[in-house]
Amino acid sequence: MATSSSSMMETEISLPKPNISEIKNKQMRQEMYRKMKQEKRKMKIKEKKRKMKEAKESGVEVPKQTPKTIESMRVADETMVNPEDEEVQIDEAQDEMAPYFNRETNPKILLTTCDRPGLRTRKFCKELEKLIPNTEFLFRRGLDLKKIVPQALSKDFTDLIVVNENRKIPNGIVISHLPDGPTAHFKVSNVKLTREIKNHGELTGHKPEIILNNFNTRLGHTVARLLASVFPQDPNFHGRRAVTFHNQRDFIFFRHHRYIFRNAKRVGLQELGPRFTMKLRTLQKGSFDSKFGEYEFVHKRHEMDTSRRKFFL
Repeated sequence: MATSSSSMMETEISLPKPNISEIKNKQMRQEMYRKMKQEKRKMKIKEKKRKMKEAKESGVEVPKQTPKTIESMRVADETMVNPEDEEVQIDEAQDEMAPYFNRETNPKILLTTCDRPGLRTRKFCKELEKLIPNTEFLFRRGLDLKKIVPQALSKDFTDLIVVNENRKIPNGIVISHLPDGPTAHFKVSNVKLTREIKNHGELTGHKPEIILNNFNTRLGHTVARLLASVFPQDPNFHGRRAVTFHNQRDFIFFRHHRYIFRNAKRVGLQELGPRFTMKLRTLQKGSFDSKFGEYEFVHKRHEMDTSRRKFFL
């Protein structure tokens, strides 16, 4: 009897594992796949603990492995610059946005929309008006942007921001730095208004701090300075407001928070909203001119998006 039971055990052990794709029942197939993934995860953790134990017993320090990400495998770009580079600093001291960073000029923003905007776009613009200090929101009323630019200059506006929409949902932002540009057109997606953000805070009138992350190329520097020049360069630190433009894989994530230092190591954050994502479509020298404008950058998807590891900002 003992021999018989041992042979049965050997037979059970040697049985091949069932092929999940051959299971016809969808729920059973999903359950089998979940169990397989769970088992693999357990084996991986067990193997990691075993290696750590062996290394500890032998006294050998295990080198920390850095995971491979799309960012770490980024294709080398000759336009990557160091912010401390003397040539970059000279260029930035002489560009169109220099008077704003030197606090010689205070930004005054004219905010408008496409013609006949939907309710969601109007609400989004109202939140941008509260968010950006010294901003005035006016309805478009069918005027061409070429006619709006000289009117804005006559009233001492320094920047023109236009919010476009598609099917009553905001889908684009044009920022034109007056009078000499540059002008950037961004695609906008994933817009969340303040009331749609869980546990959002109330906005105060303090001037925010501006945080710019991962703008590493010459083009990225120009875009980052254009975005930052819309805000005053003298933040009220008492208000603890922070506006963040975080660039990751050429997507610019916009976030707006209030912070508080809980202790020397911990910081508490409360999102104030709104929240959205931008992607640069065009960068044009000078003020807005769709017909005769000189373009510094135009995103051509079929020509430029050939590699997932190549970025432009």
